Formats: sequence, structure tokens, C-alpha cells
Amino acid sequence: MTSSLDSETEELLSLISYCSFAYTFTDPQESPSQQDLKRLKLIQLLSIIKTLIKPLDDQVLSPLFIMLSSNLFRPLPPPIHSVVSVLPDDDDLVSNPTPSWPHLQIVYDLFLRIVSRTSVESLRIYIDHAFLLSLLALFQSEDQRERDNLKNVFHRIYSKLTFYRPFMRKTMHDVFLHYVFETDQRHPGIGELLEIWGTIINGFSVPLKEEHKFFLNRVLVPLHKPKGMQVYHRQLAYCVSQFVQKEPELGEVVIRGILKYWPITNCQKEVLFIGELEELVETVDPQLYKELALPLCTKITKCLNSWNSQVAERALYVWNNEQFWKMASQAMEEVFPVLVEGMEKNLQGHWSKSVRQLTENVKGMLEALAPFLYSKCLLQLEIQEAGERIEEMRRKEIWEKIENAAM
Repeated sequence: MTSSLDSETEELLSLISYCSFAYTFTDPQESPSQQDLKRLKLIQLLSIIKTLIKPLDDQVLSPLFIMLSSNLFRPLPPPIHSVVSVLPDDDDLVSNPTPSWPHLQIVYDLFLRIVSRTSVESLRIYIDHAFLLSLLALFQSEDQRERDNLKNVFHRIYSKLTFYRPFMRKTMHDVFLHYVFETDQRHPGIGELLEIWGTIINGFSVPLKEEHKFFLNRVLVPLHKPKGMQVYHRQLAYCVSQFVQKEPELGEVVIRGILKYWPITNCQKEVLFIGELEELVETVDPQLYKELALPLCTKITKCLNSWNSQVAERALYVWNNEQFWKMASQAMEEVFPVLVEGMEKNLQGHWSKSVRQLTENVKGMLEALAPFLYSKCLLQLEIQEAGERIEEMRRKEIWEKIENAAM
């Protein structure tokens, strides 16, 4: 039995030693047959580890982690594609495939299997802060497949090695801040890191700690700012909504932050932001409705007046939401003049027929909600427009007098 165990260990060590050499798949001097042989050896190694009954000892783990490091921790090629403005449901995102993926795929499977079945005490010997930082740097890989596998491994380590959680949170926190404030805003792995954070936030207990609220305010909210945020908006919106569901009063911080970072010329971002605001209104503390009604309705009205029909229609559809009506009704006197002006402006001059039709529908709902107030606001609007016309005529007369005097 002892000799059988020794032979099994020797076979493992031999396979690990062979697989420790990393092929680049870009060097013409590398032999394709040797690359294929290494792939077969990796598959064999994975198969043996899957079938092992007893846990791996230090005699095997030490060279095994050396092998993992030599294959995974490599210089990544510089990005060849800039951030493209695409909606998150676009499946044609440009990805730069990693040439060595036939090997890396098996290495990641091995890594996940090792983390899952090795004791915490043994893992602590080989996974330290430097190892975790090297793993985190790999999220800059432009290969979507690698980032997905890396996300699973990184999250498994976070779940299992609880003593590293504060450090791992801080390092991801630093990556986000560096991306928003100190780079040219090109980091392919922001979405995957936010997915990890989504599961972390889900496990936070209530009431939330101050450090977690700080993360929401100083990291998640500013992540709405970058021009390429459409790529990771779905994951970001999920993280934010998790916070607001746990403590609804945090909705005010988030909503005011989104309004602060509202895009000026990016219509795709506007559509996403409108949808996120609509979802937040459903979960925010109703006691905040009165404070948020005017800034929110002002922004939505500005959007429904947009010459981009997608933005205008999305803003008009918001008024199908019952919670939005409840919020607006908390500050009727302040909100109605803004809404009435926006409705009349669309009906008088918007180029899109569908936008005008939707505006008619919303106008009908407003009139049904408060007919007297709507008529009052409409009258005030007419008086205001008449005053503006008189002022324009007066200004024109002054300029004519100046021109005549100059002649």
C-alpha cells in the first residue's frame, strides 16, 4: 500500500513538474505537439485530483501552487480595443481571446478544485496577500472566459478564507477608485468584480456598518460616471439595489448621486439611468418622497423633452409606475408646474409622433389626478409665455433703436 501511495505521489509530482512550464502560444519556436502534450498532462492531472480520496499534503501542494502561479501569473498584453458604448444586452462585445486558453481553462478548473477540497490551514500557507493581488490583476484580461473562471475562483477564496475578507474588499475597492479617478477608464473586469460584490453585499447584516455605507457613497455611486459604464451597469444597479433594499433611507444618497453624474450627450446612459431611478423609487423609503419628488420629476421632465425619441419614450413610460405617481403626489404644488410645462412643450413641437401620443396619455392622467391644479398651472404657463413674448418684443425694439442710432 505504501509503495502504491508513493507511486501515485510520484506520478502527481511528475505531472505537476511537466505542467509548470508555460507556453505562450505566440512564440513560433514552440512546438504544437508539445503544447498538445501539456494539455493532455493537465487533463490527466485534473482527473487524478478529482478522484483522490484523501486531501493533498504539503509534498504535493507546494509544487502544485508553483505550477498554478507559473501558468496564471503572466504579463497581460496591452488592451487593443478602447471602451465601446454599447447597451448591456449587446452580445457582440469585442473580446481579445487569450492564445493560451486551451491550457488556462484546465488550470482554472484545477485551481477551483484545489481551493474547494483543501483545508483552510493548508491554503493559508500558499495563498497570501501577494498571491491575491496577482489574482486581482488578472481581471484586466480581455478574455471573457478567463474573467468568468477567475471570478469563480476569487469568490470561492473569499468565501472560504474568511480572515482575508477585509483585505480582499479593500483591494477591490482600490481597483474601482483607480478605474474611476486615475485611469483612462479601461478595465475589462469591472463587471465581474461587481458580480462578486453583489454576493458580498447580499450577505451584509442590518444595520449596515459605516465602512459599507462608505463603499456605497464613495465607490458605487461614482461608478455611474465613466462613459463606458453601460458594459457593467446591470451588475452596478444590482449592487446599489441590494444596499437600498437593506436600508431604504440610503436611496436618497444614491438618487442624488445618479442625478449628479447624469450624462449630457450619451443617450444610451440616459435610458439606463431612467430605468435605474424607476427601480430605486420602488424600494426607497416613502418618507423621502417629498424631498426627492422635485429633483426627480425635473430630471424626468427634461428627459421626456429630449429630441432623442428613445430617451423621451423611456421617460414617459416612467409615469406608468404607481410608485412614481405616489412620489409626485407628495409635492404636487412644486412638481405640477414642471410637469405641465414639459407636457405642453412636447405637444406643441416634438418631432416624434409616438412621443406626442405618449405625452397625450400622460397629460390625461395628470388632468384626471388634479384637474383644477393642471388648469391653474396651464394658465400660469400661458401668462409666463405671454410675458416672455412681450420681453422679446421690448428687447427687439431696443436693438432696433441702437442700430438706427449707429446708422
